[in-house]
Amino acid sequence: MPLPPLPIDSALPALLDAVRAQGVAVLVAPPGAGKTTRVPGALLDAGLVEGEVVVLQPRRLAARLAAARVAAERGGRLGDEVGYEVRFDRQVGADTRLRFVTEGILTRRLASDPALRGCGAVIIDEFHERHLDGDLALALVQRLRARRPELRVIVMSATLDAEPVAAYLGAPVVRSEGRAFPVEIEHATLAELDDGGRPRPLGRLVSAALRRVLKAGPAGDVLVFLPGAGEIRRVGDDLAELAAHHDLAVVPLHGDLSADEQDRAVGRHDRRKVILATNVAETSVTIDGVTAVIDAGLARIARQSPWSGLASLQVEPISQASAAQRAGRAGRTAPGRCLRLYTRADHDGRRAFDAPEIARADLAEVALQLRAGGTRVEELAWFEPPPAAAVVAAEALLERLGAVDAGGVTARGRALLRLPAHPRAARIVLACADAGLLTEGALIAAALGARELRTARRGRGGAAHVASASDLLDDVDAMLDARDRGLRPDALRAAGLDPGTARQVDRAARQLERAVGGRAGGPAPSSSAVDEQLLRAILAGFPDRVGRRRAPRSAEIVFADGGAATLAPTSAVVDAEWLVAVDAAETGERGQRGRATIRRASAIEPSWLLDLDLERVADVDELAWSPARARVERRRQLRYGTLVLDESSADAAGVDGASALLARAALAAGLGRFVDDDALATWRARLALVAAARPELGLVAPDEAGLAALLAAACEGLTSFAELARLDLLALLDGSLGEHRAALARLAPTHVALPRRRVAVNYPTDGSPPWIASRMQDFFGLARGPAIVDGRVPLVLHLLAPNQRAVQVTQDLPGFWARHYPGLRNQLARRYPRHAWPDDPLTLIAE
Repeated sequence: MPLPPLPIDSALPALLDAVRAQGVAVLVAPPGAGKTTRVPGALLDAGLVEGEVVVLQPRRLAARLAAARVAAERGGRLGDEVGYEVRFDRQVGADTRLRFVTEGILTRRLASDPALRGCGAVIIDEFHERHLDGDLALALVQRLRARRPELRVIVMSATLDAEPVAAYLGAPVVRSEGRAFPVEIEHATLAELDDGGRPRPLGRLVSAALRRVLKAGPAGDVLVFLPGAGEIRRVGDDLAELAAHHDLAVVPLHGDLSADEQDRAVGRHDRRKVILATNVAETSVTIDGVTAVIDAGLARIARQSPWSGLASLQVEPISQASAAQRAGRAGRTAPGRCLRLYTRADHDGRRAFDAPEIARADLAEVALQLRAGGTRVEELAWFEPPPAAAVVAAEALLERLGAVDAGGVTARGRALLRLPAHPRAARIVLACADAGLLTEGALIAAALGARELRTARRGRGGAAHVASASDLLDDVDAMLDARDRGLRPDALRAAGLDPGTARQVDRAARQLERAVGGRAGGPAPSSSAVDEQLLRAILAGFPDRVGRRRAPRSAEIVFADGGAATLAPTSAVVDAEWLVAVDAAETGERGQRGRATIRRASAIEPSWLLDLDLERVADVDELAWSPARARVERRRQLRYGTLVLDESSADAAGVDGASALLARAALAAGLGRFVDDDALATWRARLALVAAARPELGLVAPDEAGLAALLAAACEGLTSFAELARLDLLALLDGSLGEHRAALARLAPTHVALPRRRVAVNYPTDGSPPWIASRMQDFFGLARGPAIVDGRVPLVLHLLAPNQRAVQVTQDLPGFWARHYPGLRNQLARRYPRHAWPDDPLTLIAE
């Protein structure tokens, strides 16, 4: 029976001619054109391929559904001529010629068989999604064509900018116009999205949009795009009453469903369907009967965490290209309608395309695969090369994990490669297997790549209510209990676990156990040692994420490799002083680098670091300044990176360098710490006065360099501020003047003699004249006031009454005696009759 015509059919001759002539081609065809289902078979039927045609799909669901569609069109059974191979599932046989696979399947096959024996063509579909594995597959296949020029390569996409990849491949571009029915697109208004100042719940938005479709048309099935399986379940519950009223079949569609459940969602139905789908329904296979799309504008995207390198799911706004793909689903088979649950302004402000994963991904797994084949990441001719910093980080991590050394990939590295997991997770699995704890290790590794199992710990309001040594050991206990309950959804929800996540973890863990096979170690340790072995294994996978609390029970964690982070309230590791940060996220605003928040952690003992990587533990014997003790100490430390595992301190007396360190600390503290501020200020003022009055002497105060040298000399043989304070630093300063010391003492004396006593000279720091103060009786018998600097600088005299208050301030003592004293004498005599007030002040009186 002839196949129904598809738009791609008219472009197939040109595509086949291009492949026949050059072996490569880039095909650009809009959604619904039929490229996924028709091109692989056409390539095979034209006799252009010897061996298999391998078709790369970005998602497991798309690979399986595409294979099923092609098998049906070609009149065969799935698993015969047409088959598929995805993680956890495969249907292929000895006669399979068209094999639909996910990208990671092909890259792993290339790692184990670089010649790709038995494969005659590789088709990379939906290349515009730019997954890391897709870019790697393209680079490896392009390199392989130099050895196998007969290998055919086709890159296909609906929204691809074809010219750059065509230039990379040296390939012609073939375009198909496709067949697209008009789609009416409507955007939500702000009023529709707002519910009293809060965002309206997603379920209510979908319900309102579905009512509009049911009321105004068009007829046909409705495809609703939602971020993830959890939202699908909740929205399905919200739609139950509306579905019953209109006799609708509400069916989920996402990657965690069984094959039967997925087939039910995309197949024909006896009632009008409402398909609640994730972004798996965006591309590759047309779902017949869909004429309306309701788009939440969100997707839970699998991103590689920049912290752990492991996959993490994050809800993000989709790009404009993805929005166009989703809307196009309504116009595959008839005119349709798309209701977007976000505003036009929101749509127009989104990025045009998703950024290539290679620009932001952890490259450790890719680097290990390439190293095993004798190539480094930077040596491969990529379509778009990864950032150099990411390459360096990947190589450093592999070295820390013991996967590579100067000689290349180690035996451990080859063992890690055999596991379908990131090298960190694989390292944990192997460490647990060696300890006889393979089941637990596989569960830990599987949980690393999944969402938080406990719904109570999710979201901003999530929190851990029970303290634990490890969030990952909590996951192990939860999964073992879940397995005992048969992974029944009702039992899982009652235990506070997400059923979809639990099934995903269980499936991934069992695959890892199968991959390890007979490598498991001896008998399991005693129950008291199990937790320690598991915690040690987690440390082995994250040796570069060791941290220590800044203070007991503090949420502030400082890391051995530098930097700091905050432990989230969702982590149960509330007591451990030492830990490894298993997963973290930055909390800064978009476009700004923020502080990292640790979402999952695991406790360790610092002594384990000696067993893990002794080469990175440094035994440091050094001099250090102790601010608390204000002294130089000889400090002995064991350090892992910047963190101190153990330390002791002792007196540094007699140790080379101690005096110099003391001098630096003293200079930083300032001379005022060791010399009275007033005395130092007076000394500086005396110098300044003499330098100004007798410039020919060349007397200058020591500069900062001179003071530093003086302080260094004073610190010789000392180790503490206490010892330094016992020295007379002012005398040392005076001594630093050398031959000018005597001149300073003579020209700017600290004291001057009056007829009956010696008084201190005050030297103001503001440049005003120096002065002395004493009782008026002390000045009787003096015809002139004292002067300094060889009589060039008369002192300002503060003449005090018996109550120590100044009666007169003057530099002109003769003028005071002649003009003011006679009048003051009578007043002072009446007020202070017991004191002598001679008529002639030049008369020296006796006490």
